[in-house]
Amino acid sequence: MLQTSKQTPINSPFNNRTTAEKVMKGVDLTGKTAIVTGGYSGIGLKVTEMLTNAGAHVIVPARSVDKAMPVIDHLKNAELGLLDLMDPDTINKFAKGFLASGRPLDLLIESAGVMMPTLKRDRRGNESQLSTNFLGHFQLTKALYPALKQANHARIIVMSSRAQSWNGVDFDDPNFNHRKYDAHTAYAQSKAADALFAVALDKRAAKDDIHAFAVHPGIVPGTDLSRNVAGNEALKKASAFALNQLEFTHMINTGNSIKAKLAHEREYDYFKTVSQGAASTLWAATSPQLADLGGVFIEDCNISHVEPADSSSKFGVRPWAVDEKTADRLWQLGEQLTGTKFTI
Repeated sequence: MLQTSKQTPINSPFNNRTTAEKVMKGVDLTGKTAIVTGGYSGIGLKVTEMLTNAGAHVIVPARSVDKAMPVIDHLKNAELGLLDLMDPDTINKFAKGFLASGRPLDLLIESAGVMMPTLKRDRRGNESQLSTNFLGHFQLTKALYPALKQANHARIIVMSSRAQSWNGVDFDDPNFNHRKYDAHTAYAQSKAADALFAVALDKRAAKDDIHAFAVHPGIVPGTDLSRNVAGNEALKKASAFALNQLEFTHMINTGNSIKAKLAHEREYDYFKTVSQGAASTLWAATSPQLADLGGVFIEDCNISHVEPADSSSKFGVRPWAVDEKTADRLWQLGEQLTGTKFTI
């Protein structure tokens, strides 16, 4: 029997239209330390900006410091670190440097990711989406755990996606060694793994007053995550500007809503601005409503509901992404594929 009982929506004051600014209104993070992977572009950058505005000191690890420096340099409470999630040596070196500083780690936000690239592997032979989106963060969390344990009420936010509803983890062939590589299937697998990671991590870390959450930010066009998706780059940038800065998302969403009503459909796709996309992550990181509710999948600034495995709904989390026994199996796979024993 699948164990998904924690996945029950609560009375959140926010919804899919909520912005990062609204979530963070009145939040004071003075004296807190956060690490945000992927914190120099897209949703991750918005999260970094809002955390620093609230008084937190934020470390942003980046694979390319030269690329990240111009973006992060203007933020008053941010610093850069060197980290490649597909390179275990840089993960360990980054974590060792942070631990040497003696600082507790209040927030670990694992926002970095890749989506639907051609087949690539890390030096251990792991497929790049599984390696970056899950395995690298698994190893990073393990390496930083002493600092998380040192903090009071630390939280870990793992970025998942609606893609978790497409398919789960193939435990027999997670790295496509025997089946034909499909970028969509691999992406969905990595995002289901991220959701399961939050379940397994919270189960183990709650005794140390550490809670973990998986977050689906929503459909946010124009972020760097879509860099591997084919299309005209100039058109992508123009569309991103219109949808985010000019907030054309509101017009598109209104049109989709009207079409759905005319067709007597309950659901429709709605796009979010980067600020709206960052809202659920920030809510998971700071909301007092979640003080004792870790190990859950979050979307639209609320705990998501569980949809049946055969559901065609655009929303909700699927059982294979939040089941505790499957999460335990995923934990063992993480240890196996990284060669890292993560005992809490």
